[in-house]
Amino acid sequence: MVENNWEQFTDFCRLGSEHIQQELKEIDMLIQQTSSEVDRFMQTNSRAVARTRQIESTFDTVPREDIRKGYEALIENQQRLFTMRGQLEKLQSDQKNLTRIAELYERVLSFAPPQKETSRGHAATQGPDSSQAVVISIIEAQEQERLRLSRQMHDGPAQSLTNLVLQAEICERLFDRDVDRARVELAELKKNVVQAFKAVKVFIFDLRPMMLDDLGLVPTLRRYVNGIAEEGFTGLTLKVTGKEQRLPAHKEVTIFRVLQALIHLAREQDRATSINVHLFMEEDEVRVDLEDNGAGFEIDEGLTSPDAARLNLPTLRERIEMLGGEINFFGAPGQGIRVNFSLPIEIGLD
Repeated sequence: MVENNWEQFTDFCRLGSEHIQQELKEIDMLIQQTSSEVDRFMQTNSRAVARTRQIESTFDTVPREDIRKGYEALIENQQRLFTMRGQLEKLQSDQKNLTRIAELYERVLSFAPPQKETSRGHAATQGPDSSQAVVISIIEAQEQERLRLSRQMHDGPAQSLTNLVLQAEICERLFDRDVDRARVELAELKKNVVQAFKAVKVFIFDLRPMMLDDLGLVPTLRRYVNGIAEEGFTGLTLKVTGKEQRLPAHKEVTIFRVLQALIHLAREQDRATSINVHLFMEEDEVRVDLEDNGAGFEIDEGLTSPDAARLNLPTLRERIEMLGGEINFFGAPGQGIRVNFSLPIEIGLD
């Protein structure tokens, strides 16, 4: 029995070591690519700084559009340089951590007996490890979500802040020369600050709605629907049936995130103008039905095609099934999509 356990442990270490070595190769390649990008952005940043200094020296004669473009180019490049440096630091940190793990695996394997081989001459531990597959899937889903949030930040609050910096520069220059025009620009700046603040609030809510911890799933979903309506999309409706109650925190987060992803899919990919969500709060489970009037697509392709990662359907299925739930997708071209899923609940447990 002890011998079998030792064999299983060493087999696990061999598989882990192979996986770590592959990751180290991929990270090394990414570090090289990212380092090249950092060098390129540093050169571009130097040119952008020189351009803005030239603008500042002839501020009174440079057209406003050229000023805006100059500052936008500088700020955007600095944002990208900051992001790439952060990414490089993270990759280097990951490389160090993985190297430590690889060394630990090698120490363990140095005490292991020679690896047994099958009749084919291959190691008996060549089969895929299902637990590692799940971990890899979760990591990929997290990275996809981070990429989506990064793009949302760049296209929303970051762009707004870029414009605010430019307007503040213009106001500062105008106060000494044209007070009336400076007041007009200041009023415009104030309006844009309010808009940027709203964009930041939306971003924070998407990142982690504090209401979910304080008030629970249903109030957070209602606020989310109202927020989408305030953005101008009024076709989203939410109906709640049953007794509203708090659920275990990890299940509230899962239901909210899955619904958030499905609503995003319906709006952005399916081009729906009407999305109906029905939440059933029952004693032993929560059920959710979502239906839209969008363009629709072949569900089987959405789950298995190379485009499946973009649609996110396999990841949503894994998240629900890992918690003992079930999710089903229905749809066809020209018929919109419908999704229903359920999760068992244990009231009072967390």
